Amino acid sequence: MDRIDREILKLLQDNGRMTNVELAERVGLTAPPCLRRVRTLEEAGAIRGYHADLDPARLGYPITVFAMVSLRSQAEKDLTAFEEHVAAIPQVRECHMLNGEIDFILKIVAADLKSFQDILTTHLTPAPNVVSVKTSLTIRTAKSMSGVPVPADQAE
Repeated sequence: MDRIDREILKLLQDNGRMTNVELAERVGLTAPPCLRRVRTLEEAGAIRGYHADLDPARLGYPITVFAMVSLRSQAEKDLTAFEEHVAAIPQVRECHMLNGEIDFILKIVAADLKSFQDILTTHLTPAPNVVSVKTSLTIRTAKSMSGVPVPADQAE
């Protein structure tokens, strides 16, 4: 991955709706080789997809909760079963396995506290292998950035 590839990644991460012509112009290429590079980055998995950044509150989900889940067993089949269980809950937006005392942290959105309580009591705490669920309600978000930093000056 060279400097131009990294610049393409940075620009598309900032604005995935940028046209190929504009992208090519910004990185100093003509459109056809720029498109080839984008396709190569997609095929290599560096670009996983394109999406719109939606405002949860405007779509009826003003509540964000982080849930720390501890499991009884950390056998691979039990971890996979839990991951599959939470994948089926639309309000669970992120699920990360952790190292340490807590096994998973989940980011959950909800319409209100009652909706969150329903998710907690009907989907999370009774799930197989769950020992405990500790929750923290988000008061405000000081920083929320998608993607990753893309340094332009890495050695090639």
